[in-house]
Amino acid sequence: MVLSASALLDSARLVYDLQHVSKVVQTISGCLEAQRIAQHITDALVEQFDCVFARLWLTEADQTALCLVASSGLHTHLNGSFARVPMGAYKVGKIAQNRIPFLSNHLANEPWVKDRNWAIANRIQGFAGYPLVANDRVIGVLATFSGQPMASEFLEVLQVLCMTATIGLDAAIQVEHAQLAVSPANPPSHNRLLPLSDQLAAVVYPTCLTLVGTEQPLPASLSYVLLQAADQLNQKLCNYCRLSYRDASVALEAIITVPEAESERADGWVRSQFEDLRILTDWLSGHLDLRLVRDCKAVQFLLELPYTSLAKSTPSRKPTKLSEREWEVMTLLAQGMRDRDIARKLYISESTVKFHINNSLTKLNAKNRYQGVYQAAIQGCI
Repeated sequence: MVLSASALLDSARLVYDLQHVSKVVQTISGCLEAQRIAQHITDALVEQFDCVFARLWLTEADQTALCLVASSGLHTHLNGSFARVPMGAYKVGKIAQNRIPFLSNHLANEPWVKDRNWAIANRIQGFAGYPLVANDRVIGVLATFSGQPMASEFLEVLQVLCMTATIGLDAAIQVEHAQLAVSPANPPSHNRLLPLSDQLAAVVYPTCLTLVGTEQPLPASLSYVLLQAADQLNQKLCNYCRLSYRDASVALEAIITVPEAESERADGWVRSQFEDLRILTDWLSGHLDLRLVRDCKAVQFLLELPYTSLAKSTPSRKPTKLSEREWEVMTLLAQGMRDRDIARKLYISESTVKFHINNSLTKLNAKNRYQGVYQAAIQGCI
């Protein structure tokens, strides 16, 4: 089957946009300043995605309103009538409340638009809004405006961008809260004074924690990730845990039991349970290794974070290697071809195509095909 000119154009545009997304993500990897991350995202939407205007709001601590933290393009100020948006108010507040992405190419005609004359005067046609959701919590909303109609696929591009950025923003918010809690104006609580090993031991209890190496102060960001990991391990029947201070990194190792109900799909269960932690680990140039052991009844867990992760502007990523056939299949998939078209082109069966795609998704730690194409692009596999 020959793809139409429009289909080829859409596929090329999708790959082009994904490449831009990967560059945006790489430039903010390791950053744990929420406002800086937000500003970089809105700047990128204007500079690299031809948007006229982009804004990002973060949810206030009491979850009742959104606070504008970044604005690029047509307006760069952070004050005005949309500086603080109550949850459920206007389109931005409704996106946060309902958690539903939205796209319109007739902004001036939308009944919810507060100032239609503004949209007409600035020749704005397209609007796209996306909720930023982390661990079932809405932490903000990203909105962008365009002078041209937006393709429906642009929501998928925003999804990929927001998926990784949300993890970084959430971590930055948590770290900033932790730093605020120990500022001179707010003396640290007794728990904050405890060494990290004691805090981890309390989280994974009743599992006994083993400490290897001389304990040393860590940046708040690394401590936060390790505590988040310990909390996840505690929820997943952890029966062994060790914290190691190495020459260039700190590592958390554990053994967790695979639930009996998940034994037949243990590999998929493991990947789904630790996806957010993996993204956050990549953000800090770390490494997360998950290996099934004991006939797939247990998982060997290793999280390693370099002490110098925050000193790097971008992480040193090692590309995940695909086989030659997997590379061919994923390249054709990125071009917008369907399974049967790939099968015909490579003279293989559709079931074989699905087999190679599933293997590739596993190697790329991707949940679906769209994420697989994205991961393959940013890791240099295609």
